[in-house]
Amino acid sequence: MSLRFLPLGLIALAACTTPPTPPPVSGAPAAGAPVSGQCNAEAAQRHVGKVATPATVDAARRDAGASVARTLKPDQMVTMEYMEGRLNVDVDASNVIIRFRCG
Repeated sequence: MSLRFLPLGLIALAACTTPPTPPPVSGAPAAGAPVSGQCNAEAAQRHVGKVATPATVDAARRDAGASVARTLKPDQMVTMEYMEGRLNVDVDASNVIIRFRCG
């Protein structure tokens, strides 16, 4: 086994180029909020047509019984993993809620 030493400047550069931390997923469960972990998108339908403010998205998440929610904008790249307790909030270009999906 051999050891390689890098110039000190490279080590400092590597420490400065770490990727940024992604923003938190909106809708973390509030203290005392009933959350089943099972998502029911139909239960949140009363919020369709409203602007997707943090308060509106959180209210929809609670209504759906989801543990987390994420807002998805038109043509936004998203991960495709399925999460049973997640509410997906689809919005239009004006940030108005157009539909809810679980997963």
